[in-house]
Amino acid sequence: MKKTIKRTFRVSKYVIYKETLVDYKEHFWSFLGAFVGIGIIAFIQSHSVSATENIFLIGSFGASSVLIYGAIQSPLAQPRNLVGGHVISAIVGVTVYKIVPDIIWLSAPLAVAFSIVLMQYTKTLHPPGGATALIAVSSVGKIPELGYWYVLSPVLSGCIILLLAALLFNNMTPNRSYPSHSRFKRLLRKKHEHPHKMKK
Repeated sequence: MKKTIKRTFRVSKYVIYKETLVDYKEHFWSFLGAFVGIGIIAFIQSHSVSATENIFLIGSFGASSVLIYGAIQSPLAQPRNLVGGHVISAIVGVTVYKIVPDIIWLSAPLAVAFSIVLMQYTKTLHPPGGATALIAVSSVGKIPELGYWYVLSPVLSGCIILLLAALLFNNMTPNRSYPSHSRFKRLLRKKHEHPHKMKK
């Protein structure tokens, strides 16, 4: 019993230590990645449309930045999830808007719910994707006028910009590795542990 308590205490101390550890280098690269990624999109926004119209800088990109620059090992932050989640949700949002354009109490929940299910089905779950779908059905002005062009720009083009910045700044130190190769590492580990099974 005492051994169990001591072991639990040691594990708890380690978890608390890891969770509260401040790594200034890691925070610096997270900051720089987010700054550059969002900055490029904002620059395009400011030089493409008037100050009163917000087309390229959609809110869901801010949420994506938290994941792909601040939680880079999360399965939800991987490139497949970033790009796939946003694009699928954008297609859903635009489609729902075209079917029920003036019934917000129906179009909003339909867009978000369908986008979640399709992201789950395609293994591209990315929480900010729900916001991308919601923006497509709830915005006024230019975004509804874009129709399916909304999928290509701002959504896909913005995702590519964020991803390129993530690939650059998330691999600047030995402690940062993006995309996460945990699945690949697990396969290698299994191969070494069970070489005969892998051959079969």
